[in-house]
Amino acid sequence: MAFDQPTRNRFQRFVTDARRALEEEFTRQLQNDYGLDPVSGTMAPLESLRHLNDQGRETARILRDTLAHYCADPGTDAKSGLDRIVREQAFTVLNRLAALRMAEARGLLIESVGNGYQAKGFQLYARLAGTGLGETGDAYRVYLHGVFDELSEDLPSLFDRYSPQGRLFPREAALIQVLDLINHGEIERLWAEDETIGWIYQYFNSKDERKAMRDASQAPRNSRELAVRNQFFTPRYVVEFLVDNTLGRLWFNWTGGQTGLRDLCQYLLVKPDEKPEPAKRLRDPRTIKLLDPACGSMHFGLYAFDLFLEIYREAWEWQQAHGSGCLDTEIGGSADMKPLSQCYADQAAFTHDVPRLIIEHNIYGVDIDPRAAQIASLALWLRAQRAWYEAGVKAKDRPQVGRGHVVAAVAPPAEVELRKRFMEELAPLDAELFEKTLFLLKGLPELGVLLQVEQELPALVRAVFGEHGDLFRKEDMVQWHKAEARLREALTDYARAARSTYQGRLFAEDALQGLRMIDHCREVFDAVVMNPPFGALAAGTKAQLVKAYPRSKNDLLAMFVERGLDLMRRGGRIGAITSRTCFFLSSFQKWREEVVLGIARPEVMADLGYGVMDDAMVEAAAYVLEKQA
Repeated sequence: MAFDQPTRNRFQRFVTDARRALEEEFTRQLQNDYGLDPVSGTMAPLESLRHLNDQGRETARILRDTLAHYCADPGTDAKSGLDRIVREQAFTVLNRLAALRMAEARGLLIESVGNGYQAKGFQLYARLAGTGLGETGDAYRVYLHGVFDELSEDLPSLFDRYSPQGRLFPREAALIQVLDLINHGEIERLWAEDETIGWIYQYFNSKDERKAMRDASQAPRNSRELAVRNQFFTPRYVVEFLVDNTLGRLWFNWTGGQTGLRDLCQYLLVKPDEKPEPAKRLRDPRTIKLLDPACGSMHFGLYAFDLFLEIYREAWEWQQAHGSGCLDTEIGGSADMKPLSQCYADQAAFTHDVPRLIIEHNIYGVDIDPRAAQIASLALWLRAQRAWYEAGVKAKDRPQVGRGHVVAAVAPPAEVELRKRFMEELAPLDAELFEKTLFLLKGLPELGVLLQVEQELPALVRAVFGEHGDLFRKEDMVQWHKAEARLREALTDYARAARSTYQGRLFAEDALQGLRMIDHCREVFDAVVMNPPFGALAAGTKAQLVKAYPRSKNDLLAMFVERGLDLMRRGGRIGAITSRTCFFLSSFQKWREEVVLGIARPEVMADLGYGVMDDAMVEAAAYVLEKQA
């Protein structure tokens, strides 16, 4: 196995060493160059930084705007805000370098990080550029920035050098140290594995850090603690078991068992001669939606990608055999969705586009940790690149992948003055809708998908537009989409406008993430798969959660299962790995009777015991429920 225990131990040492090197480097940069001290939480006046050139002063200003944006949250002081900046800069740089290393292994990128300064791509670039870029270290930095800029077209969340998480870059000594760690022979083979980026996310927060959080408080005290304390990597066999018996089983049923998934899915529980009644019309694969509501590094989505490749292939063959109208685009599709045969000249053109279709149509993810959303988007993009690489599609011929459906459940922007300034540019009703929408999203970083925004939305829009006739009917939310589109456009323009400060850009981007989260909660999913957080509720959201989920109020895992069922269509399937105690403790009785056996029906279960989720001291069970009501 690629990631057996000795390999994981070695890789954990690599991540720990790389994080330490980068955090020490960026702490020194903040202190010595930019007048910001993460140790004491103090900040020197911008005008005192006379040693900086214009570019350095611009970076210093942006770092201060970023800090002000973080500190607008009442729970964040200057020291914790600066700690967050250091942590996020280190995480982003490590992810960028690792992503390039993984891209090299997939034939997407000429060697750029492998072998460091001797990398083939850099050597070619250095010969063409000559001595105009200065010393080798300076030239290599410019080269990497050029690579980042090119990749930011596909992955702006990771490679945008002007994002708040990616403003800093290590100086030569620290960069060489990290490159040596990345290129160590003992981890060389791991850059070809899809799971590698997930293990970076898993090990970036140490076991000691999680233990300190638990020792300080029984319940998580904020969204970061909730994310870190529940960060447990799901083993591959559990991922396959759950995806096989949710997404795999749905396709098996719809095709009447006439699918290659019977052989591809090794954990799909079907009888040897089982032939279910097929659907009257097979679902167009573009309409099938899978959600991981606590996606982490998107481990479930990576395996689901494999199944979707086969599903798309079979759908094309099905359509060729039965005619263009045989695939159903009405369930889960849009009114203007054309049959696949009308979108592509032939099967080769269709197959060429399938990896892009999967990311843009099928796989959805939410996480309360923005770093997880960054990793998850990268993981899916790399998986698409591997699919093209294995199909022999050259990098220049691969279609650009649009924005996928991975969302970070970030806090709505808290800057009162910026909110007022932005609202002054809106029509009065749109301004009121925007303000009420931000209030609706309060608590999002702690609640994620548990925040039932779609249930509150009709009442909110009627409160704003109700007196103006039948503008927002409960059964017809077309006008919400129009109002939301106006808000999106206004926020995008506000972020780009010359009059907007960098802090204004951050304000607009966080508000846009909130609108994307609302869209997610209004989707109807066919499959939900997850390794949800479990245990005590955070003090700040406990009352809200108990009121919203009276049947599941004693544990986060029960709430996530109920919420997952709530977001699915009837006949959909939810797969989860959680503590097994929810199936026999008396405190879960109402949840078992009214959720598991009420609105759902258990289909399969595996009682797994201890030691399944890395260092989580819990007896685990993996199970699948089918929604009945």
